[in-house]
Amino acid sequence: MKDIHEYYVRIPMLKDMPVEEITAERLGGLTNLVYCLTYKNQKKLLRIPGSGTDEFINRQNEKHDAMVAAESGVSAKVLFFDSSDGLMLSEFIEGDTLNEERFQNLGSVRRSGEALRQMHQHGQKFKNRFDVFEKIDEYLTLVKKLNADVPDGYEMVKSEAKKIRSVMEAKPVDLVPCHCDPLAENFIDNGEKVFIIDWEYAGNNDPMWDLGDLSVEANFGQEQDKVLLESYFAGPPPKDQVSRMVIYKVLCDLLWTLWGVVQHANKNPVDDFWSYSVGRFERCKSLISQPDFKDHLTTI
Repeated sequence: MKDIHEYYVRIPMLKDMPVEEITAERLGGLTNLVYCLTYKNQKKLLRIPGSGTDEFINRQNEKHDAMVAAESGVSAKVLFFDSSDGLMLSEFIEGDTLNEERFQNLGSVRRSGEALRQMHQHGQKFKNRFDVFEKIDEYLTLVKKLNADVPDGYEMVKSEAKKIRSVMEAKPVDLVPCHCDPLAENFIDNGEKVFIIDWEYAGNNDPMWDLGDLSVEANFGQEQDKVLLESYFAGPPPKDQVSRMVIYKVLCDLLWTLWGVVQHANKNPVDDFWSYSVGRFERCKSLISQPDFKDHLTTI
């Protein structure tokens, strides 16, 4: 890992600043190194891309999508972006970084639903399509290339996903610009509005993916799901959309299981990604085995 100061010289806004007067505070991030930089009481966000991320992230697309998200009003203005590797400087958003505990506040859930609706209804599309089934195939190719292990029983669940795929493809919906990786920590709440950061995996997608994935990532209960859906739809949600959200809960765990396997194989030091993968896979199996899951497949 290079010294953080070596990245400053690549960024016009930073390269002429006295290094000793810039303070860098390490923030969260599963695959990247993220810092809050402070210079003369002005804060910026520096994102240094993690090792191996260029294998599954198109940085040209990310640059475009991050700028579109900023234009929509739900994300931070991008000040610098190097598409060759993903080095990025953006405005710093003040507020609470959300997590499972903070999402117990239903106001944060409501504001997050409103932010997702604002993004989804933005007129400009993203660069690429995010298709969960294509992504699963892409990650399986990477897993094979890396000669990585997958949790026991993965192939069996993947075969169930093929049945789900046939149902979903028979009932297509209009695609909208989606975040596609709505970790709780990608939501910043200032008490009046929620902002969404980190657009690496963004793409045009079924909007219910974002709601289902957020529900899983933040471990929402029934009341939180209800508030999220009602805030998103500004009223009672259509039954078919509720079912699509539930189905995507299963599919997102299936996908991110493979993502974690790739991180583990790449020896990403940020977290124990094998445990992460196994945990997600077990939750996926639990969701797909619920008695009412097949009912959702017939409702969409």
